[in-house]
Amino acid sequence: MKPLRPALLAALLACATPLPALAAELKATVSQAFQSMLYLPLYVAIDEGLFEKAGIDVTKETAGAPSVALSAVISKSAQFSIHGPEWTAVAASKGAPVNVVANVVNGAAVWIAAAPDFPWTDVKSLKGQTIVTGLMPTTSTSLFLKLLKENGMSKDDVTLTQVALGTEPGPFLAGQAKVAVMYEPGLDQVVAKGMKVVLGFPEKYGPYAFSAVSARKDVDPAVAQAFVNGMQAAIRLMHAEPARAVAVAKREFPNLDPAVVEAAVKRMMSEKVYPESVDITKAAMTLGLDTQIALGNLAAQPDYATFVRRDFITKAVAGN
Repeated sequence: MKPLRPALLAALLACATPLPALAAELKATVSQAFQSMLYLPLYVAIDEGLFEKAGIDVTKETAGAPSVALSAVISKSAQFSIHGPEWTAVAASKGAPVNVVANVVNGAAVWIAAAPDFPWTDVKSLKGQTIVTGLMPTTSTSLFLKLLKENGMSKDDVTLTQVALGTEPGPFLAGQAKVAVMYEPGLDQVVAKGMKVVLGFPEKYGPYAFSAVSARKDVDPAVAQAFVNGMQAAIRLMHAEPARAVAVAKREFPNLDPAVVEAAVKRMMSEKVYPESVDITKAAMTLGLDTQIALGNLAAQPDYATFVRRDFITKAVAGN
């Protein structure tokens, strides 16, 4: 019997050896509360093919509300949801088998904007003013009420004009109020019209668990690890090549002024709203949930050791 030629032997061995999956073998659905610029790490992971590289095919759905997104996870119609971790903490406190597996937004992504002629000196400047803010329950208004309390004031010291999330620029720019509490990209939409930023919560609070990925406690570990790996790769890419993150944001929000999109992403990058990794520190989680405790939305802090799945986070950070 003639010996196999080297080239033929190599070809046979290649056929006999399992190849790494080029197409994702695992599948998952992620339910986001809203299509939000805050969730840019998710969009980067999807648009840049980073989930596929992690071995998972991810389908994104938009629930329309945090509670609906989390309900999809609890009912097992989605493996993951993205929204404020306080929703997960409240559900867990009532017995729901859910916890947090990755960071998405690590800064209190809320700002106070004012008309250019508004005489701002400090928070007490707001006394007696009409303030446009998001319809409760929402973190922007929650943080604003907490800020008033910290400065010896209450909601009775101002007149709140609560509007649907995302519509804050309308009444503000129409002159119905001199001050507004805003998320991005609404903030940079009004800045482009001449309004000024007078206070930024990211700078005031530092690391703050604002939005996170939640999952059931019995989530398939392989699926969860691949998903968290993809998110970690996306966050790394955003910091290494911010221009690619901006390009993804422009594709995901085609109806917004590209200049506003770029300004919003750059602001959130520079003010550390987007995290440095999928890790969520105990201090950041405690601070984020303290806001909800202070407002009576959450009775007590969850046990960090069981509420945050550090096993997935640690492996993702080490591998990326």
